[in-house]
Amino acid sequence: MESQLIRPGHLTAHQTARMLGVSLGAIRKMVERGQLTRSGGTERQPWYAVDEVRALDARRRARVAA
Repeated sequence: MESQLIRPGHLTAHQTARMLGVSLGAIRKMVERGQLTRSGGTERQPWYAVDEVRALDARRRARVAA
């Protein structure tokens, strides 16, 4: 579903998973745990805010580096 048009500043679930280096299942778990919030799209094709994904990535990297 990479061809869908999304608002600027947002990522698809696939793009988010690639950016974080995780699977789509891991993205769903992050949403369930409240670590990541959907910011648009549909139930089956959610979008995530780029800023939130970058912040989550930075927190995850800092935890690994510690």
